[in-house]
Parts: sequence; C-alpha cells; structure tokens
Amino acid sequence: MSHFSFEFPYLFLLIPIFWFCFKYCPAKSTSIYLPYINVLIGKKSLKSRKLDILKWGAVIFFVIALASPVVITNYNRTKQNSRDIMLVIDSSKSMLERGIDINNPKKSKFDAVKEVVSDFIDKRKNDRIGLINFASSAFIASPLTLDKNYLKDILKKQKVGIAGKRTAIYDALLQAIYILNNSKTKSKIAILLTDGIDNMSETSYKDIINFVKKAKIKLYTIGVGGYKDLDVDKLQALAEAGGGKFYMANSKKTLQSIYSEIDKSETSEIFAKSYKKYEYFYYYPLMLAIIFLLIFVYYKSIKGVAK
Repeated sequence: MSHFSFEFPYLFLLIPIFWFCFKYCPAKSTSIYLPYINVLIGKKSLKSRKLDILKWGAVIFFVIALASPVVITNYNRTKQNSRDIMLVIDSSKSMLERGIDINNPKKSKFDAVKEVVSDFIDKRKNDRIGLINFASSAFIASPLTLDKNYLKDILKKQKVGIAGKRTAIYDALLQAIYILNNSKTKSKIAILLTDGIDNMSETSYKDIINFVKKAKIKLYTIGVGGYKDLDVDKLQALAEAGGGKFYMANSKKTLQSIYSEIDKSETSEIFAKSYKKYEYFYYYPLMLAIIFLLIFVYYKSIKGVAK
C-alpha cells in the first residue's frame, strides 16, 4: 500500500515568512552574498502581475522541494518456519489384520493407516514430507516433497507385502535419519508407525538408539494393535531418545487423535516483517523553481533592473 506525503512538511511555514519579507522588508542595499537579491524582490513600482507569478512560483516550488515530496510504500513479508517430516510406515504382513475401524470392520490396519496419514499430509501445507515403507526391508517410497498430491498418490499405491513380510523397524528408522540429516531445514521430524517387533533389521537396537540421540531430529513412535504384539519399552525409549513421544493406537479413531495431536504439537512458526520503501520527487519542483527563477531574472534584466 502506497501513500504520498512530505518528509518535512513544517518547511511550508517558510511561505508566509517569504510573503512577510517581500511585503515589509524590501532590500535597502545590495547584499554581499546575494548581489542580485534586488532582482528577486525588486521595487514595488516595477512589479507586474507576470513577474509576481514567476517570483512566487519560484519561491513555492523551492519550498515544495525543501519539504521533500515522497511516496511511501509499505511492504509486509511473512515467512513460515516449515518442517521436514519423514513418515515411516510398517507394511508387514500383520498390517492386513482387520477390525481397527469400527465403522468398517473389514478394513485392514494398513488401509486405515493410509487414510489417517493422508489426512495428516493435507494439514501440513508448508512442510516437506517424505515416505518410507518398510517390512523385511525398507525403501524410500517418496523423498521429501512439497507436492502433497504426488505424495498422497504414492501413499495410496502402497500395499502390504511390497517390502516383504517381516519387520525391519531399525533399518527403516536409520534411512529416515539419514534423509533428515542431509536436510538444511532446522525443524526435522520422524513419525514411525509399526504393529510389530523388529525381527529383520541389520541395524541393532543399541546402534539405532545412539543414532537417534545424536541426530537433531524429533522422533514420534506409534504402536498399532495390542501391547503383546509390540516391544513397547523399546519404542518408548526410541521416542524419548528423539525428544518425542510414544503412542498406542488400537482403533482408527485413536490413530486419528494421535496424528492430530502431533500436528498441533508441531505447528509452524510464522515470522512477520514489515518495511517501507521511500521514493523521492523533490527534483521535479526544484527544476520548476529554477526555471521560474531564470525566467524571472531574464524579464527583470531586459527591463534594466539587473545590471
């Protein structure tokens, strides 16, 4: 938004001072510093309407130039501190179990997870999100991306068994750490979801705990199913090492609440900065003032006033 103003508006008070001087303070002798001041002021008897216009035009435009006309444009810039988030999702054979969604008992755990995660992706408007699918092995289904439609399409195509039947939790988590460690974003998050116990990783539990502690990454772990199916102590310890939290979900509704809580906990910070742009136009009235003054001096000279 722009607006016009004068930087030194109080200088317009010079105009009545000039008027007073022209009217009541005629020059009585030639000034040392301004030898042609009598040309500017002149004698009342020699003034004409045209010369008055030129004289006052020069004075007024000089004052306008001194007052410094300026157009000020206000700019507001908003910067959002976005996050990089890696979603690490279990697709082992046990994710085919049904009954997690009371509204649709035939729906598998994996399909329910995909629906909840898809909603979570929609909420993270300005974050980059990546996806790791794991079972017997872990693979990067999608690198970190801002293209939410692309990511949801990739998520939709994920199937149970695509990465094997067993569970390699620590290997999958190690891949997420590696991706996030190479990110330049300050805020980095990993969300691990599993319904089983690691039985396939080449990475040991001791090693992955150390990696999580050293990495500047916040880790959330989610167990889906019953406590007997999970190694709750290890999942909780991983979350604590990553400065996050461990959750248990035995229904789709609970899972939705968990992802909603994580979404609210990891709100993006917004920084607003405003600044002004100044565009000065004093040179236009200054040029007009000089032109008026030169014409004034010329007319006074040809009348024999200026020698």
